[in-house]
Formats: sequence, C-alpha cells, structure tokens
Amino acid sequence: MSYHRILVANRGEIALRVIRAAKELGYTTVAVHSTADREQLHVSAADQSVCIGPPSSAESYLNIPSILSACEITNSDAVHPGYGFLSENAQFAELCETSGITWIGPPPDSIRLMGDKIQARDKMREVGVPILPGSPGALSDADEAVTMAKEIGFPIILKAAAGGGGRGMKIVERQEDLRNAFLTCSTEAKAAFGDGSVYLERYLRKPRHVEIQVLCDTHGNGVHLHERECSVQRRHQKLMEEAPCVALNEQQRLEIGELCVQASLAIGYVGVGTFEFLADEDGSLFFMEMNTRIQVEHPVTEQITGVDLVAWQLRVAQGEKLPFTQSEVPGPLGHSMEFRINAEDPVTFGPSPGLITGYQAPGGPGVRIDGLVYSGYTVNPHYDSLVAKLIISGDDRDHCIRRARRALQEYRIEGIKTTIPFHLRLLENEEFIAADYDTNIVPRILESN
Repeated sequence: MSYHRILVANRGEIALRVIRAAKELGYTTVAVHSTADREQLHVSAADQSVCIGPPSSAESYLNIPSILSACEITNSDAVHPGYGFLSENAQFAELCETSGITWIGPPPDSIRLMGDKIQARDKMREVGVPILPGSPGALSDADEAVTMAKEIGFPIILKAAAGGGGRGMKIVERQEDLRNAFLTCSTEAKAAFGDGSVYLERYLRKPRHVEIQVLCDTHGNGVHLHERECSVQRRHQKLMEEAPCVALNEQQRLEIGELCVQASLAIGYVGVGTFEFLADEDGSLFFMEMNTRIQVEHPVTEQITGVDLVAWQLRVAQGEKLPFTQSEVPGPLGHSMEFRINAEDPVTFGPSPGLITGYQAPGGPGVRIDGLVYSGYTVNPHYDSLVAKLIISGDDRDHCIRRARRALQEYRIEGIKTTIPFHLRLLENEEFIAADYDTNIVPRILESN
C-alpha cells in the first residue's frame, strides 16, 4: 500500500489541486496531458509530465492504456484520478491495482455498486437511508412504467440506471407523455452509457439539492464532514455551492450524516465520497446517488471544517488511520461559498473559448481561488468550460455574501465571456439572499432579465 510517486490522471484545476497536496506531503508528482494542454499549470507544477495523446478526451484522458503506460515509464506507483474522466471507472481502478499501482480512491466494488443507480437505491434502502418512492428496479418496458407511475402519482422522473451528472433524465408530468419519454430516455441512456436500463421516481417540484461529505479509512472508521447546499444549478449542472445548508437544523445534520457514515461502512468504502439528496419543501431528505470521488465543490467543506480532503485521500490510501472521531470533526465554522467561473456566456451559457488577454484575481481575507488560467492562456473547446473556482469564507452567511460581491467585482478575466456577471446577479436575488430557494432558481433569475 505504500507509494512514493503519484500520477494524476486528470487535467486543469483538480490536477493542480492534487499535485499541490501531494507535494506538501512529500510525494513526487507526475502530470499527464494531451497535446492541447501542454501549457497547463498542472503540467509545469508537477515534477514530471507525459503527453498521453491528442486533444480528444477519448484518445487522451480517457485512454486507459496510455495512462498505464505513463505510469510504467515514470515508475509511478499510485494514481489519483481527480473528478470526471476515469474517476468512477471501476475497471480502471482494478487495472491499476492488478498492475501493482495504488488506486487513490474507493475499492472498485464500491465504485461499481454505487455507479448502478438501481443497486445503489436498493443498498441505501437496506441500510435505512431514505429514498424517494419509485420502481424497485429497472423497468422492463413502457407498460410497467405506466403502471408504476399510476401507483406513485405524477409528476415522475425517469432516470438512466447507469447515468449521472444530470444526464439520462426525463421529467414526465402526464400519463399520455410517459411512453414516448420512456423510449427516449432508454435510447439516450443506451447511447450515452452503453446501458438502456431506466427506473423512475417521484419528482419533487421545488427540491433543494443537499449533499453529505464522508471520509473513511481502511481500518473501519468513518466520519461525515457536514453538508453542502448545491441548489444553484442549470439543467442539473451546478453553478454555485455553499456550506453549511441553512435548510438543515443541527439534529437533521447529525441524523443524516450518521446514516451516510453507516452506509459508507456497510459497502466497505474508503476515501472521500458524497451522498446526494433532494430535500422536499417540508425538509425531508431523499437519497439520489453517491459520488465515489472528490467533488468539484469540496473546497467549501474544507473551509468550514479545516480538513484538507485531498490530503486525506492520499493519507488513507497509504493506510493511515483517521486521527479524529465524529465528535472531534470541527464546524461548521462560519460559512463558505464556491462560485464556478466558467468560460460561458452569462445569459445563454453558450461556450466561450479563446485567448485570455487579461487576468486579475481578487484577494484579501477569506478569498481562495482554485484555477487553471492566467493572462495569455487559451481556453480550448475540447474540455469542460470550468476555468476557476472562487471560494469565499465569512463569519456567517451574510458576511460571506458581502465578501463574495466584493471579490467578484474585483475579478477580471478579459478576452472571453465568463459566468462572473451571472454570479453577481445571483447575489442580488432576494430568494438567494433569504436562503429560501430551490433547484429552479437559475431559470427564474434568467427569466427576470
């Protein structure tokens, strides 16, 4: 289990984040990159770098043989997958392990179990985690979907069993639309994930999106590190996150957190993971899925607990035992918000690749930036549009909002369009300021333009 040289099988800000954490712990680091990413900050920050293919993700960051070859030629004995790409690929995790390379993540069996949404629901039901009413398994055909939907009541949502990230989902308001929706969802799921299995759940009209961060070691210990509110999203893609969630009281926080820890230990989980829930208007929480990797929004949890989640990924993969119990987990300490700065039009959210001709980052107390860009950097169209994460911490939520306004007003990224103007609008929105919002807040903000 002991390792010394970590290859980071990713790009951008998360690759840089992992490399920084690894260097602080004394590890040698290796970056991989496509031909389009030669000038990436993570490449220059690492001790070594290897080109693994052309710009296409399929031929580079998703190319398992190329990444394993990079491990071999650099003598890397550990792999950190970051998020996205191969981070939840159980086969890749297994190949690393059979090649004698430490996989810095959960066991392949945990990834595989929680990656199948139907099996995950079944397991959560078994250990007592609340789930939405829905089909007990994959739907055999459209007729079964109609029968099940009648029992549950409309509206319902169809989901791909192998889906994630908001893909492979269809909301159905009326029975007469269900058959076509089922066929479309199944076809799209087959094309996107290689698995056309579909299940259905009750659809909540005004939910909040709440997630619980867990951390487990190889000695059977686990803790939760409170929750995050992730309801500011467009088409199921998150734009901004905050912690803690003001919709939860202390008792709810403790109860759902403990359930998530119990569930993690029940599946033999190791490392960091996130349980995602929908909260109904009455505050009831229902399990959606588990992300078996580090999350984009992990910094807000780090800010309210003082726990370096990436460093602990590296430590537990080495076999280190957690030195704190649940009662010793700090926080929530103050309030934190993360704003995803994407290279997108702030109104249409269309992509805006190009050359960054000027860059000025905000600073001051409580301001953290996890980014990948600089003046002279070219945002290319081959990858995700995220260029930076602005993380703000304050004494309380109101203080955090005021500090975030100030920092966003200071932030200058010239040459491309970004989502900074949208975030400034968000911080003036009455629903958001009052913390009385749901996952439909972004369409309402855009409609008020």
